[in-house]
Amino acid sequence: MKENYNTENARQAAWWHWHKHLYNWVIHWADTRFGVLALILLAITEPICVPIPADVLVIGLSLGKPKKAVRYGLICSLFSVLGGTIAFCLGIAIGGERVISFFEMLSLGPFDFASKAQKALELYQQYDFWAIAISALTPVPYMLFSWLGGMAGVSVWKFIGISIVFRTIRFGGESLLFYFLGQRARDLIEKYFNIATVIVIILLAVAALVIKKLGHAFGG
Repeated sequence: MKENYNTENARQAAWWHWHKHLYNWVIHWADTRFGVLALILLAITEPICVPIPADVLVIGLSLGKPKKAVRYGLICSLFSVLGGTIAFCLGIAIGGERVISFFEMLSLGPFDFASKAQKALELYQQYDFWAIAISALTPVPYMLFSWLGGMAGVSVWKFIGISIVFRTIRFGGESLLFYFLGQRARDLIEKYFNIATVIVIILLAVAALVIKKLGHAFGG
């Protein structure tokens, strides 16, 4: 039992060290003259296949040069949407039908993975605005929802438009804090980021409800 426990701990440590090394390797580019290029490449690849959020380089670069923070935030927003659109198009190429067929092969007895995959795609289609907005703004993986958006067959222009708005709110908001507050902004982001995003989502939900009610009222 003890041997199994130690083996499991070793596996977890190895995984964490690998992820930590990757994180450190990404953020070290902020201290080089290739920082902006690294930011562009990370922003593009994160929504496709990279597990390190682009925020780390926006924060790293902004800490070094707070007066250029807005530039870094806008660059990250633009290329992140580009990367998300690439992932979205790859999702279209794969198609929802292939995904469902794949899960049909995995379905055994009571485990009907295909129907769950079908339901997930239908829910994405039904709540596409919220799926895209929440993943673009919050720590929910934008990569996952970029791929799923294409598989679900939602409008690519809707995906791009919503992504531009909410990725800019996320990275632009971070960069504005650094522009005005300098290094103090890092503490604020780490302490209040999740709370702030929840508040924004609640406000958006309230706004959507009000607009819907007004539409019904003026529509008859």
